[in-house]
Parts: sequence; structure tokens; C-alpha cells
Amino acid sequence: MKNWISILLVLSLFILPTTAKADVAGLKLCKDSKEFQRRLDQSVKKLESRIKKYDAGSPPALALQKQIEKTQNRFDRYGKAGLLCGTDGLPHLITDGRWNHSGEFVIPGIFFIYIAGWIGWVGRSYVQWARTSDKPTEKEIIIDVPVALSFVTTGFIWPFSAFKEFTSGNLIASADEITVSPR
Repeated sequence: MKNWISILLVLSLFILPTTAKADVAGLKLCKDSKEFQRRLDQSVKKLESRIKKYDAGSPPALALQKQIEKTQNRFDRYGKAGLLCGTDGLPHLITDGRWNHSGEFVIPGIFFIYIAGWIGWVGRSYVQWARTSDKPTEKEIIIDVPVALSFVTTGFIWPFSAFKEFTSGNLIASADEITVSPR
């Protein structure tokens, strides 16, 4: 009899359809999260308790009223953006490669890479210019601001400039120009 029960239990695992509903690690949409709504209510209550200490229409009261509106707008944007919240009621960034979460990490990551490349390209261009000046060490220590600003204003096209230098062979130094310490 025990064997038949065991067999039936094993077969029921394969026969009965089961549906698993888990988006990412037990997170749920912020707009559906009770903890997220509780956080909004707590934030607004704190600000409303502070606003009671001031006269209506006074500058501090108006500033706190604006802060309440900003808080409500921020929570509303998080809810509408489809962000996922945890049990703590806070939005979590999902970086698993799904395109419906690309706005959380991929797009800001691309902007970060672009800005970091811009800064690096401008610095590289300035150091190359300083190398050709009459006092290169001094120009690297004491930055010539007008020249540096001219590099900053043209640095936004750095991906095209880098590609141009790469295809012309000026971006990468040849192996004979690189010093290698003896071992």
C-alpha cells in the first residue's frame, strides 16, 4: 500500500499542472505593494506633522507643502514605471537582461559609459596637447583652462573621434613603442 501511495504522489507531480508566478526573487509591482504604500503614507505623515508647526502660507509651510507634492509624485512615478518592490517597500533594480527592465540599468549604464568616455577623451586630448607645448610638465600640473574648455566643448563627439583614430592607427601604440621591464 505504501508503494502505491508513493507512486501516486510522484505521478501527481507530473500530471497535475502547476503554475509558478514569480517575477524576480519574490518582488512585486510597487503599485501593488502594501509596504510601498505604507512608506508613502509614513513619508507624507511626517511632512504633514512638521507642516503643522508653521503658520499656513509661511515660507517653511509652503516649502514643506512642495516637499509633500514631490514625495507623492516620486512614489507615483515609481508605481507607474513598473518598478518592482521588495518586502521592505523599496524599489529594486533588476539587472537580469530582460528588456522590460532596461530602463532601470541598461540605459543609465550607457549614459555612464558615454560620460566617462567623454571625460577620458578630453583628458587624453589635453595631455596630448600639453606634451607638444613648450612646458609640458607645467601644463599638466597647472591646467590651461581656456584650452581645456575647448577640449571639453568638442569632447561630446568622442565616440566618432575614437573610431577615426582607431581606423587611422593613431589610437593604439605599436608594440615597439611600449617599454617592457626586463624579467
